[in-house]
Amino acid sequence: MTTSVSHLTSHISPKDRLIFALDVPEIADARALVEQLGDSVSFYKIGMELLMTGGYFELLDWLKQRDKKVFVDLKLFDVPATVGRAIARLAQYGADFATVHGNQGIMEAAAAAKSGDLKVLAVTALTSLDQADINDLGFACNIEDLVLSRARRSLEAGCDGVVSSGLEVTRLRAECGNKLVAVTPGIRPVLNDTVNSDHGDQKRVMTPSEALRAGADYLVIGRPIRDADNPRAAAEAIQAEVQAALNE
Repeated sequence: MTTSVSHLTSHISPKDRLIFALDVPEIADARALVEQLGDSVSFYKIGMELLMTGGYFELLDWLKQRDKKVFVDLKLFDVPATVGRAIARLAQYGADFATVHGNQGIMEAAAAAKSGDLKVLAVTALTSLDQADINDLGFACNIEDLVLSRARRSLEAGCDGVVSSGLEVTRLRAECGNKLVAVTPGIRPVLNDTVNSDHGDQKRVMTPSEALRAGADYLVIGRPIRDADNPRAAAEAIQAEVQAALNE
C-alpha cells in the first residue's frame, strides 16, 4: 500500500471526496438528513431503495437545486441500447455519476451516450462479496484479478471510472494510473481510536485514510454517518480525516 496521497487526482475538491450514501426508505427521510448535514456534505449517492419511492427524480432535482453533486447508483444492466438511452436521460437530469454493471457492449453504450458533466462508472466487484461469493458466482479467478480485468475493460470502453474496494485500488492505480476515477465503498471510519466494527453487509472494508493512501478518489460512506447520534458531527469528523490524509 502507498504511504501518501500525492498520486490522487488533484482537481477534486477535498469536501467532494466524501460521498454520503442516502440509504433511507423515504424521500422525507433523505431530505431531513440532507438538511441536517448542511454544508458538511456536498456529494450524495441515491440508489435503488429510494427509486422505489416514486420520488427519486424529484429528489435528484431537489439536491441539484441546493448545489449538491449526485451519484445515481442504479447499476444499470440491460440491452446496451436501453442502457445508453437511460444514461442520456440521466445526463439531462444533471446527475454527476452513474453506475453500469454489465459487459463490454453495455459499458460502451453507456460511455457513448453520456454528455455534459456526467461520468459513467463501471462496477467491478461489490464490496459485499468475498472470495467465496465470487466462487459461487462461477468466476474462476480471485477478486483482485476480476476487479483489474473489469477496470481494464471499462477503460477500453470509454468509461470515466470504476467502483472498487480499496483493497484492489492499489493495483488499479499501478496498472491504469489516473486514467480512471476510483470510487470506493466499504469505508468504515475510526471512532474513538478504534476502527468501526459495524461492517453491516460489507465484507471488504478500509478506513478513509487507508483508502485514500491506496488510491481512492472518492469514498462512499453511509451507515457510519446515517446511524450516528449526531450525523453532522460524524460527517465533519470524516471530512477532517480526509483533509488530514490529503495533507500528508
